[in-house]
Amino acid sequence: MDLICEALDSGMAAALRAGGPDANGQPAERGAISDGAGTPCRHCLCHVPAGKEYLILAHRPFPAPQPYAETGPIFLCAAPCARWPGPGLPPILTTRPDYLLKGYSAAHRIVYGTGRIVPAAGVAAYAAEVLADPRVAFVDVRSARNTCFQCRLRPGGG
Repeated sequence: MDLICEALDSGMAAALRAGGPDANGQPAERGAISDGAGTPCRHCLCHVPAGKEYLILAHRPFPAPQPYAETGPIFLCAAPCARWPGPGLPPILTTRPDYLLKGYSAAHRIVYGTGRIVPAAGVAAYAAEVLADPRVAFVDVRSARNTCFQCRLRPGGG
């Protein structure tokens, strides 16, 4: 199964960079400088380059608050960056040994039984397995250690 990896919306990234509120209603924290590793930008889905500033903010990748709409910290390049184009798995999903994957319904509810910590090399295969379930509309990928949102996976067109 081809996968589409959804990055943070460009309009939202621009608003956050301009001081707009995060999921907690606060402006992003500024002034953090990347060491080149461990700072995955959720817009370009690459690590913020070493020596470059990044923002720290609360993100809820769901349209509205509800019991399954997890909110947590994410990083964003402070300078404009190109949004991940979509097809395939992005660089940030190759830098950790494993990730937490969870399937969600079209109503943005966790589909129980889909949550699993998966080795990095198995992310695409497990996501495809979960997405084959007709109850699942998308799979969220999170850090296996800190549960920070990484990206959202959907079935591709081919």
